[in-house]
Order: sequence, then C-alpha cells, then structure tokens
Amino acid sequence: MKAVVVGAGIAGLVAARQLGVAGWEVELLEKSAAPRSDGYMMDLFGPGIEAAERIGLYSRLAERAYRVEAFEYVDAAGRPTSSLDYDQFARLAGGKVLSLLRPDMERAALDAFDDVASDRVRVHYGAPISQVWSEDDGVRVAVDDLPQGTLAADVLIGADGLHSKVRSQVFGPEEDYLRPLGMRAAAFIVPEPLLNARFRNRFVLTDSIDRLAGFYSLRANEVAAFMVYRDAIGATSHLPSETPQERLRREFAGLSHEVDRLLELCPEHPYDDVVAQIRMPVWQKQRTVLIGDACGAVSLLAGQGGSLAIAGAALLGDILAPAASPEGFSSALTEFERRWRPVVEVAQAAGRRAASSFLPANRAQRLLRRWIIRATHVPGIDRLVAKQIAGRAAK
Repeated sequence: MKAVVVGAGIAGLVAARQLGVAGWEVELLEKSAAPRSDGYMMDLFGPGIEAAERIGLYSRLAERAYRVEAFEYVDAAGRPTSSLDYDQFARLAGGKVLSLLRPDMERAALDAFDDVASDRVRVHYGAPISQVWSEDDGVRVAVDDLPQGTLAADVLIGADGLHSKVRSQVFGPEEDYLRPLGMRAAAFIVPEPLLNARFRNRFVLTDSIDRLAGFYSLRANEVAAFMVYRDAIGATSHLPSETPQERLRREFAGLSHEVDRLLELCPEHPYDDVVAQIRMPVWQKQRTVLIGDACGAVSLLAGQGGSLAIAGAALLGDILAPAASPEGFSSALTEFERRWRPVVEVAQAAGRRAASSFLPANRAQRLLRRWIIRATHVPGIDRLVAKQIAGRAAK
C-alpha cells in the first residue's frame, strides 16, 4: 500500500512513521526547505504521552525535554504575582508532562524513523504541492520540485497545518473553516546569556493586560520568547507595511525591561500567526483525510496541540495500516474520524473557554486570574484548573 503525507510537522511525521512500520510505502512532502527552527514551548501530556509510549517515541522526546520547576507570572518590575509549581501542574494534567520546543518535538519524531521505518518512508523537504486530485485507482499529488512530478498513492493524508493546502484543494477555501479567537501569537529564539541565567528552569510570563510575553531559558545560552496579543479582526488588524518584527516592537514596547531587550534581538521574520481553530463538518473525502491542525486545530489556548497531534496520528496509523482495498481505505478513514473527532471537539471547547481569560481585558480580570492560580491547592478549584489544562474533568 502507498500513502502520500503532506506536511512534516508532528502529526505528519508520526503518521508517516506508523504507516511505514506497518509496511506501507510513504512519501512525506514538506514545503519548507529544512526542518523548522522556530516555534514555541509545548507541553506533552495525557493522550500524547500514552501514544508516545505505545509507539516507542517517548524516550526520544524525553531526551529533548526541558526541566521546568514553575510557571511564574511577574509584574513590570519582574516581581512574582502568582505561580504554579510544575509538579502540581503535572498532577493537574493527569501525570507525566514533557515540555519541549515544537522544533525539538518534530526532530524527535523525524529521528525515530531510524528505529523502524527509514527504508519505507521517503522525506522530501522543499517540496510544496501544486495540485491534488482523485482518480478511480487512488489519489494523485503534483509536486513541481520533484523529478517525477506527480506521485500516485492509495491514500492522501493532509497534515499541513492551520493553512492546509490539501484542505483548500479537496474540501474548500480556508475561510469556510478558520475560526479566529481574537489574538495573534509570535515566537522566536535569541542568544542572551544574562536573561538565560535569570529565567533558568522557570517559565516566566508577564502579568499584563491585553498582551502577554513568556520566556524560557534554553541550552547554549539562548532564550525562547513567546508573545500573544489581541487582534480583534483575526489576521488583518496590523499595518500592511509592517514586518512581524516591527509589529511586535510596537505591540510590546515598554512591557518590561526583559521584553524590551528581547525585542531588540527579535529577528525580522519570527513566527507570527493568527490564533485560531479549524472546525469542519467532515475530515475525510474519498481517499483523502486530514489530521492534526489541518482539520482540528485546537489553538495554543487549549494547551494540547502536540499531544493531540501525536495521539491522533498514531490512531490513524492503527486504523489505516491493515486496510488493503478501496473499500477498506474508505472504511478506515471513516472510522478514524468517528473515533477521534469527539476527542478533538472536547479540546476545542476548552480552547474557546480559555480565550476569554487568557488575555485579561482589565485589572479585575487580571486579579481574578491571580486568585485562581493561587487557589489551585484548594479541592474543587484544582479540578476546574485541570479541566482548563486538559480539556476534561480531573480524575
């Protein structure tokens, strides 16, 4: 059996690997010229941990994980206003938690091909697709930058993210499914030894209104910066002539001395995109299926993107791997959506709830957030926090 997977993010890499393990021939296409180096810190827990352990990916992820001692909100002078112990966060999230940068998570998944599937999965970077279509005997994918030009497969898996080209070509335009949550997010990594030492082993966030900056110390004296700010129109409320660097400097200037220093070092084109969900009535059509953010982006507010990417892709591999006929492919893709959609919809609902409190709009909302964090040790309150973190009631 043959599959084409579009998108070498977390979901695409895991799906390609699992099908390779099952004996499928897989072509994995990624438009970026190389594995991505930008992205923010992600927490892997719950179904993501369970799936990673089951498919043999956990040890590679754990090797790249960072040790976080606490999540700490600070005021403009750097004084703590509230904090959450990391071990307590792990308990609220249901047990094990790994904190990794998105690029490190993807690198771990890519390196895992060497364990079991490197001879059956071919990864092509710098290979954007130009067209996809269905025929009686399968699917076709046109890739201008590959020598063969067109790839034929039994199944096409669209794992190409929030702005999926597979989705737009097979299911319709992005605006039919993209649901902005009223903010944008940016992330970049810069060398800064002094701030690296200051933030060591803590995830520090500004206790601010209408905008938030977060920092974490990385290896090699680097600092990862993560910034979220209001964007009521979704993707167009910035000045057309601005670069992402200029926009961040305008939005975050004066928030704190640490933020100002990181903005000085910010690259001209950091990661910067709308915070949104993808909501669709159906994820599969003929022999094409969408996975990960392409069909069910939950947004960073849900805190589960990496976990759901791994768990969903692993489930697709389980269900699709034994299929060996057109009827079997169709049945498998339908079954995958039936089983996985309820999980994604619960996480999306958690993300929408978090959108109203993630960026406080005034001092009263900011004070409420402080008291909720401080009260997480109280029985009952901790269950509410867990529901926000994990998208379900704490067990």
